[in-house]
Amino acid sequence: MLWSDPEDEPPKDLRDMQDMLRRLGLLIALAMVLIMIVTGLR
Repeated sequence: MLWSDPEDEPPKDLRDMQDMLRRLGLLIALAMVLIMIVTGLR
């Protein structure tokens, strides 16, 4: 990669959407774990 190459930084809205999707994935994973624990206790 040359120093004259443009930065490979995605636009701000794309980064925001990626952050939101990452948070949503974490929430879904936590919810699945909670559901498994609750169903396992019954």
